[in-house]
Amino acid sequence: MARILIIEDEQDLAGLVDYNLRAAGFETDTANTGAGGLARARAHPPDLVLLDLMLPDVAGGEVLRMLKSDAELKKAAVVIVSAKGQEADRIQGLELGADDYVVKPFSVRELLLRVKAVLRRADAEEGPAAELVAGDISLDTSRHQVRVKGEEVILTALEFRLLRTLLERSDRVQTREVLLSDVWGIQAEIHTRTVDTHIKRLREKLGPAGDIIETVRGVGYKLSPP
Repeated sequence: MARILIIEDEQDLAGLVDYNLRAAGFETDTANTGAGGLARARAHPPDLVLLDLMLPDVAGGEVLRMLKSDAELKKAAVVIVSAKGQEADRIQGLELGADDYVVKPFSVRELLLRVKAVLRRADAEEGPAAELVAGDISLDTSRHQVRVKGEEVILTALEFRLLRTLLERSDRVQTREVLLSDVWGIQAEIHTRTVDTHIKRLREKLGPAGDIIETVRGVGYKLSPP
């Protein structure tokens, strides 16, 4: 069963979540500070992190950035659990690379369902090993690796998922709503430039090779192989 790391400074809440996750069959680990959470993650890499944003030492957003920039930890899914529930907060969390965002107070049952959904999505991405190629870009699903002209390009888990989706649906226009649903696993009930922001970052990391990701004005995006 998947291993889940809970980074939460409210000890009663952390204990409640920990108890219910264990009852559901998960392995768990807990930390009540950002630094402690990063140390626990490095010692025992988790499959998923439940991350509070308002921690007493390191801000949760910075913890998320550090997790996603660590070669050993970037594949771990991250679900933000925070009392900061404004639309801008949720958008920022998703743009930083979170896989989901749960606002406090929350139903433990809902949290469990969201955790299972994120883990199912991660498992589905593993699938059979394949290499997807378009122009100078090659994506190896088994190694979770992207290369441009043979040189490795480091992507976040969300950027990797976005590129893989576009490669798998080559020459087909993907609306922002479809990408939000299939890549982020969220419904587009909020106005967000999350997709546009990630496409921009993805193109920048891919360099000139990223020009094959075309903007379809007023609709979404399409990857057109040369």
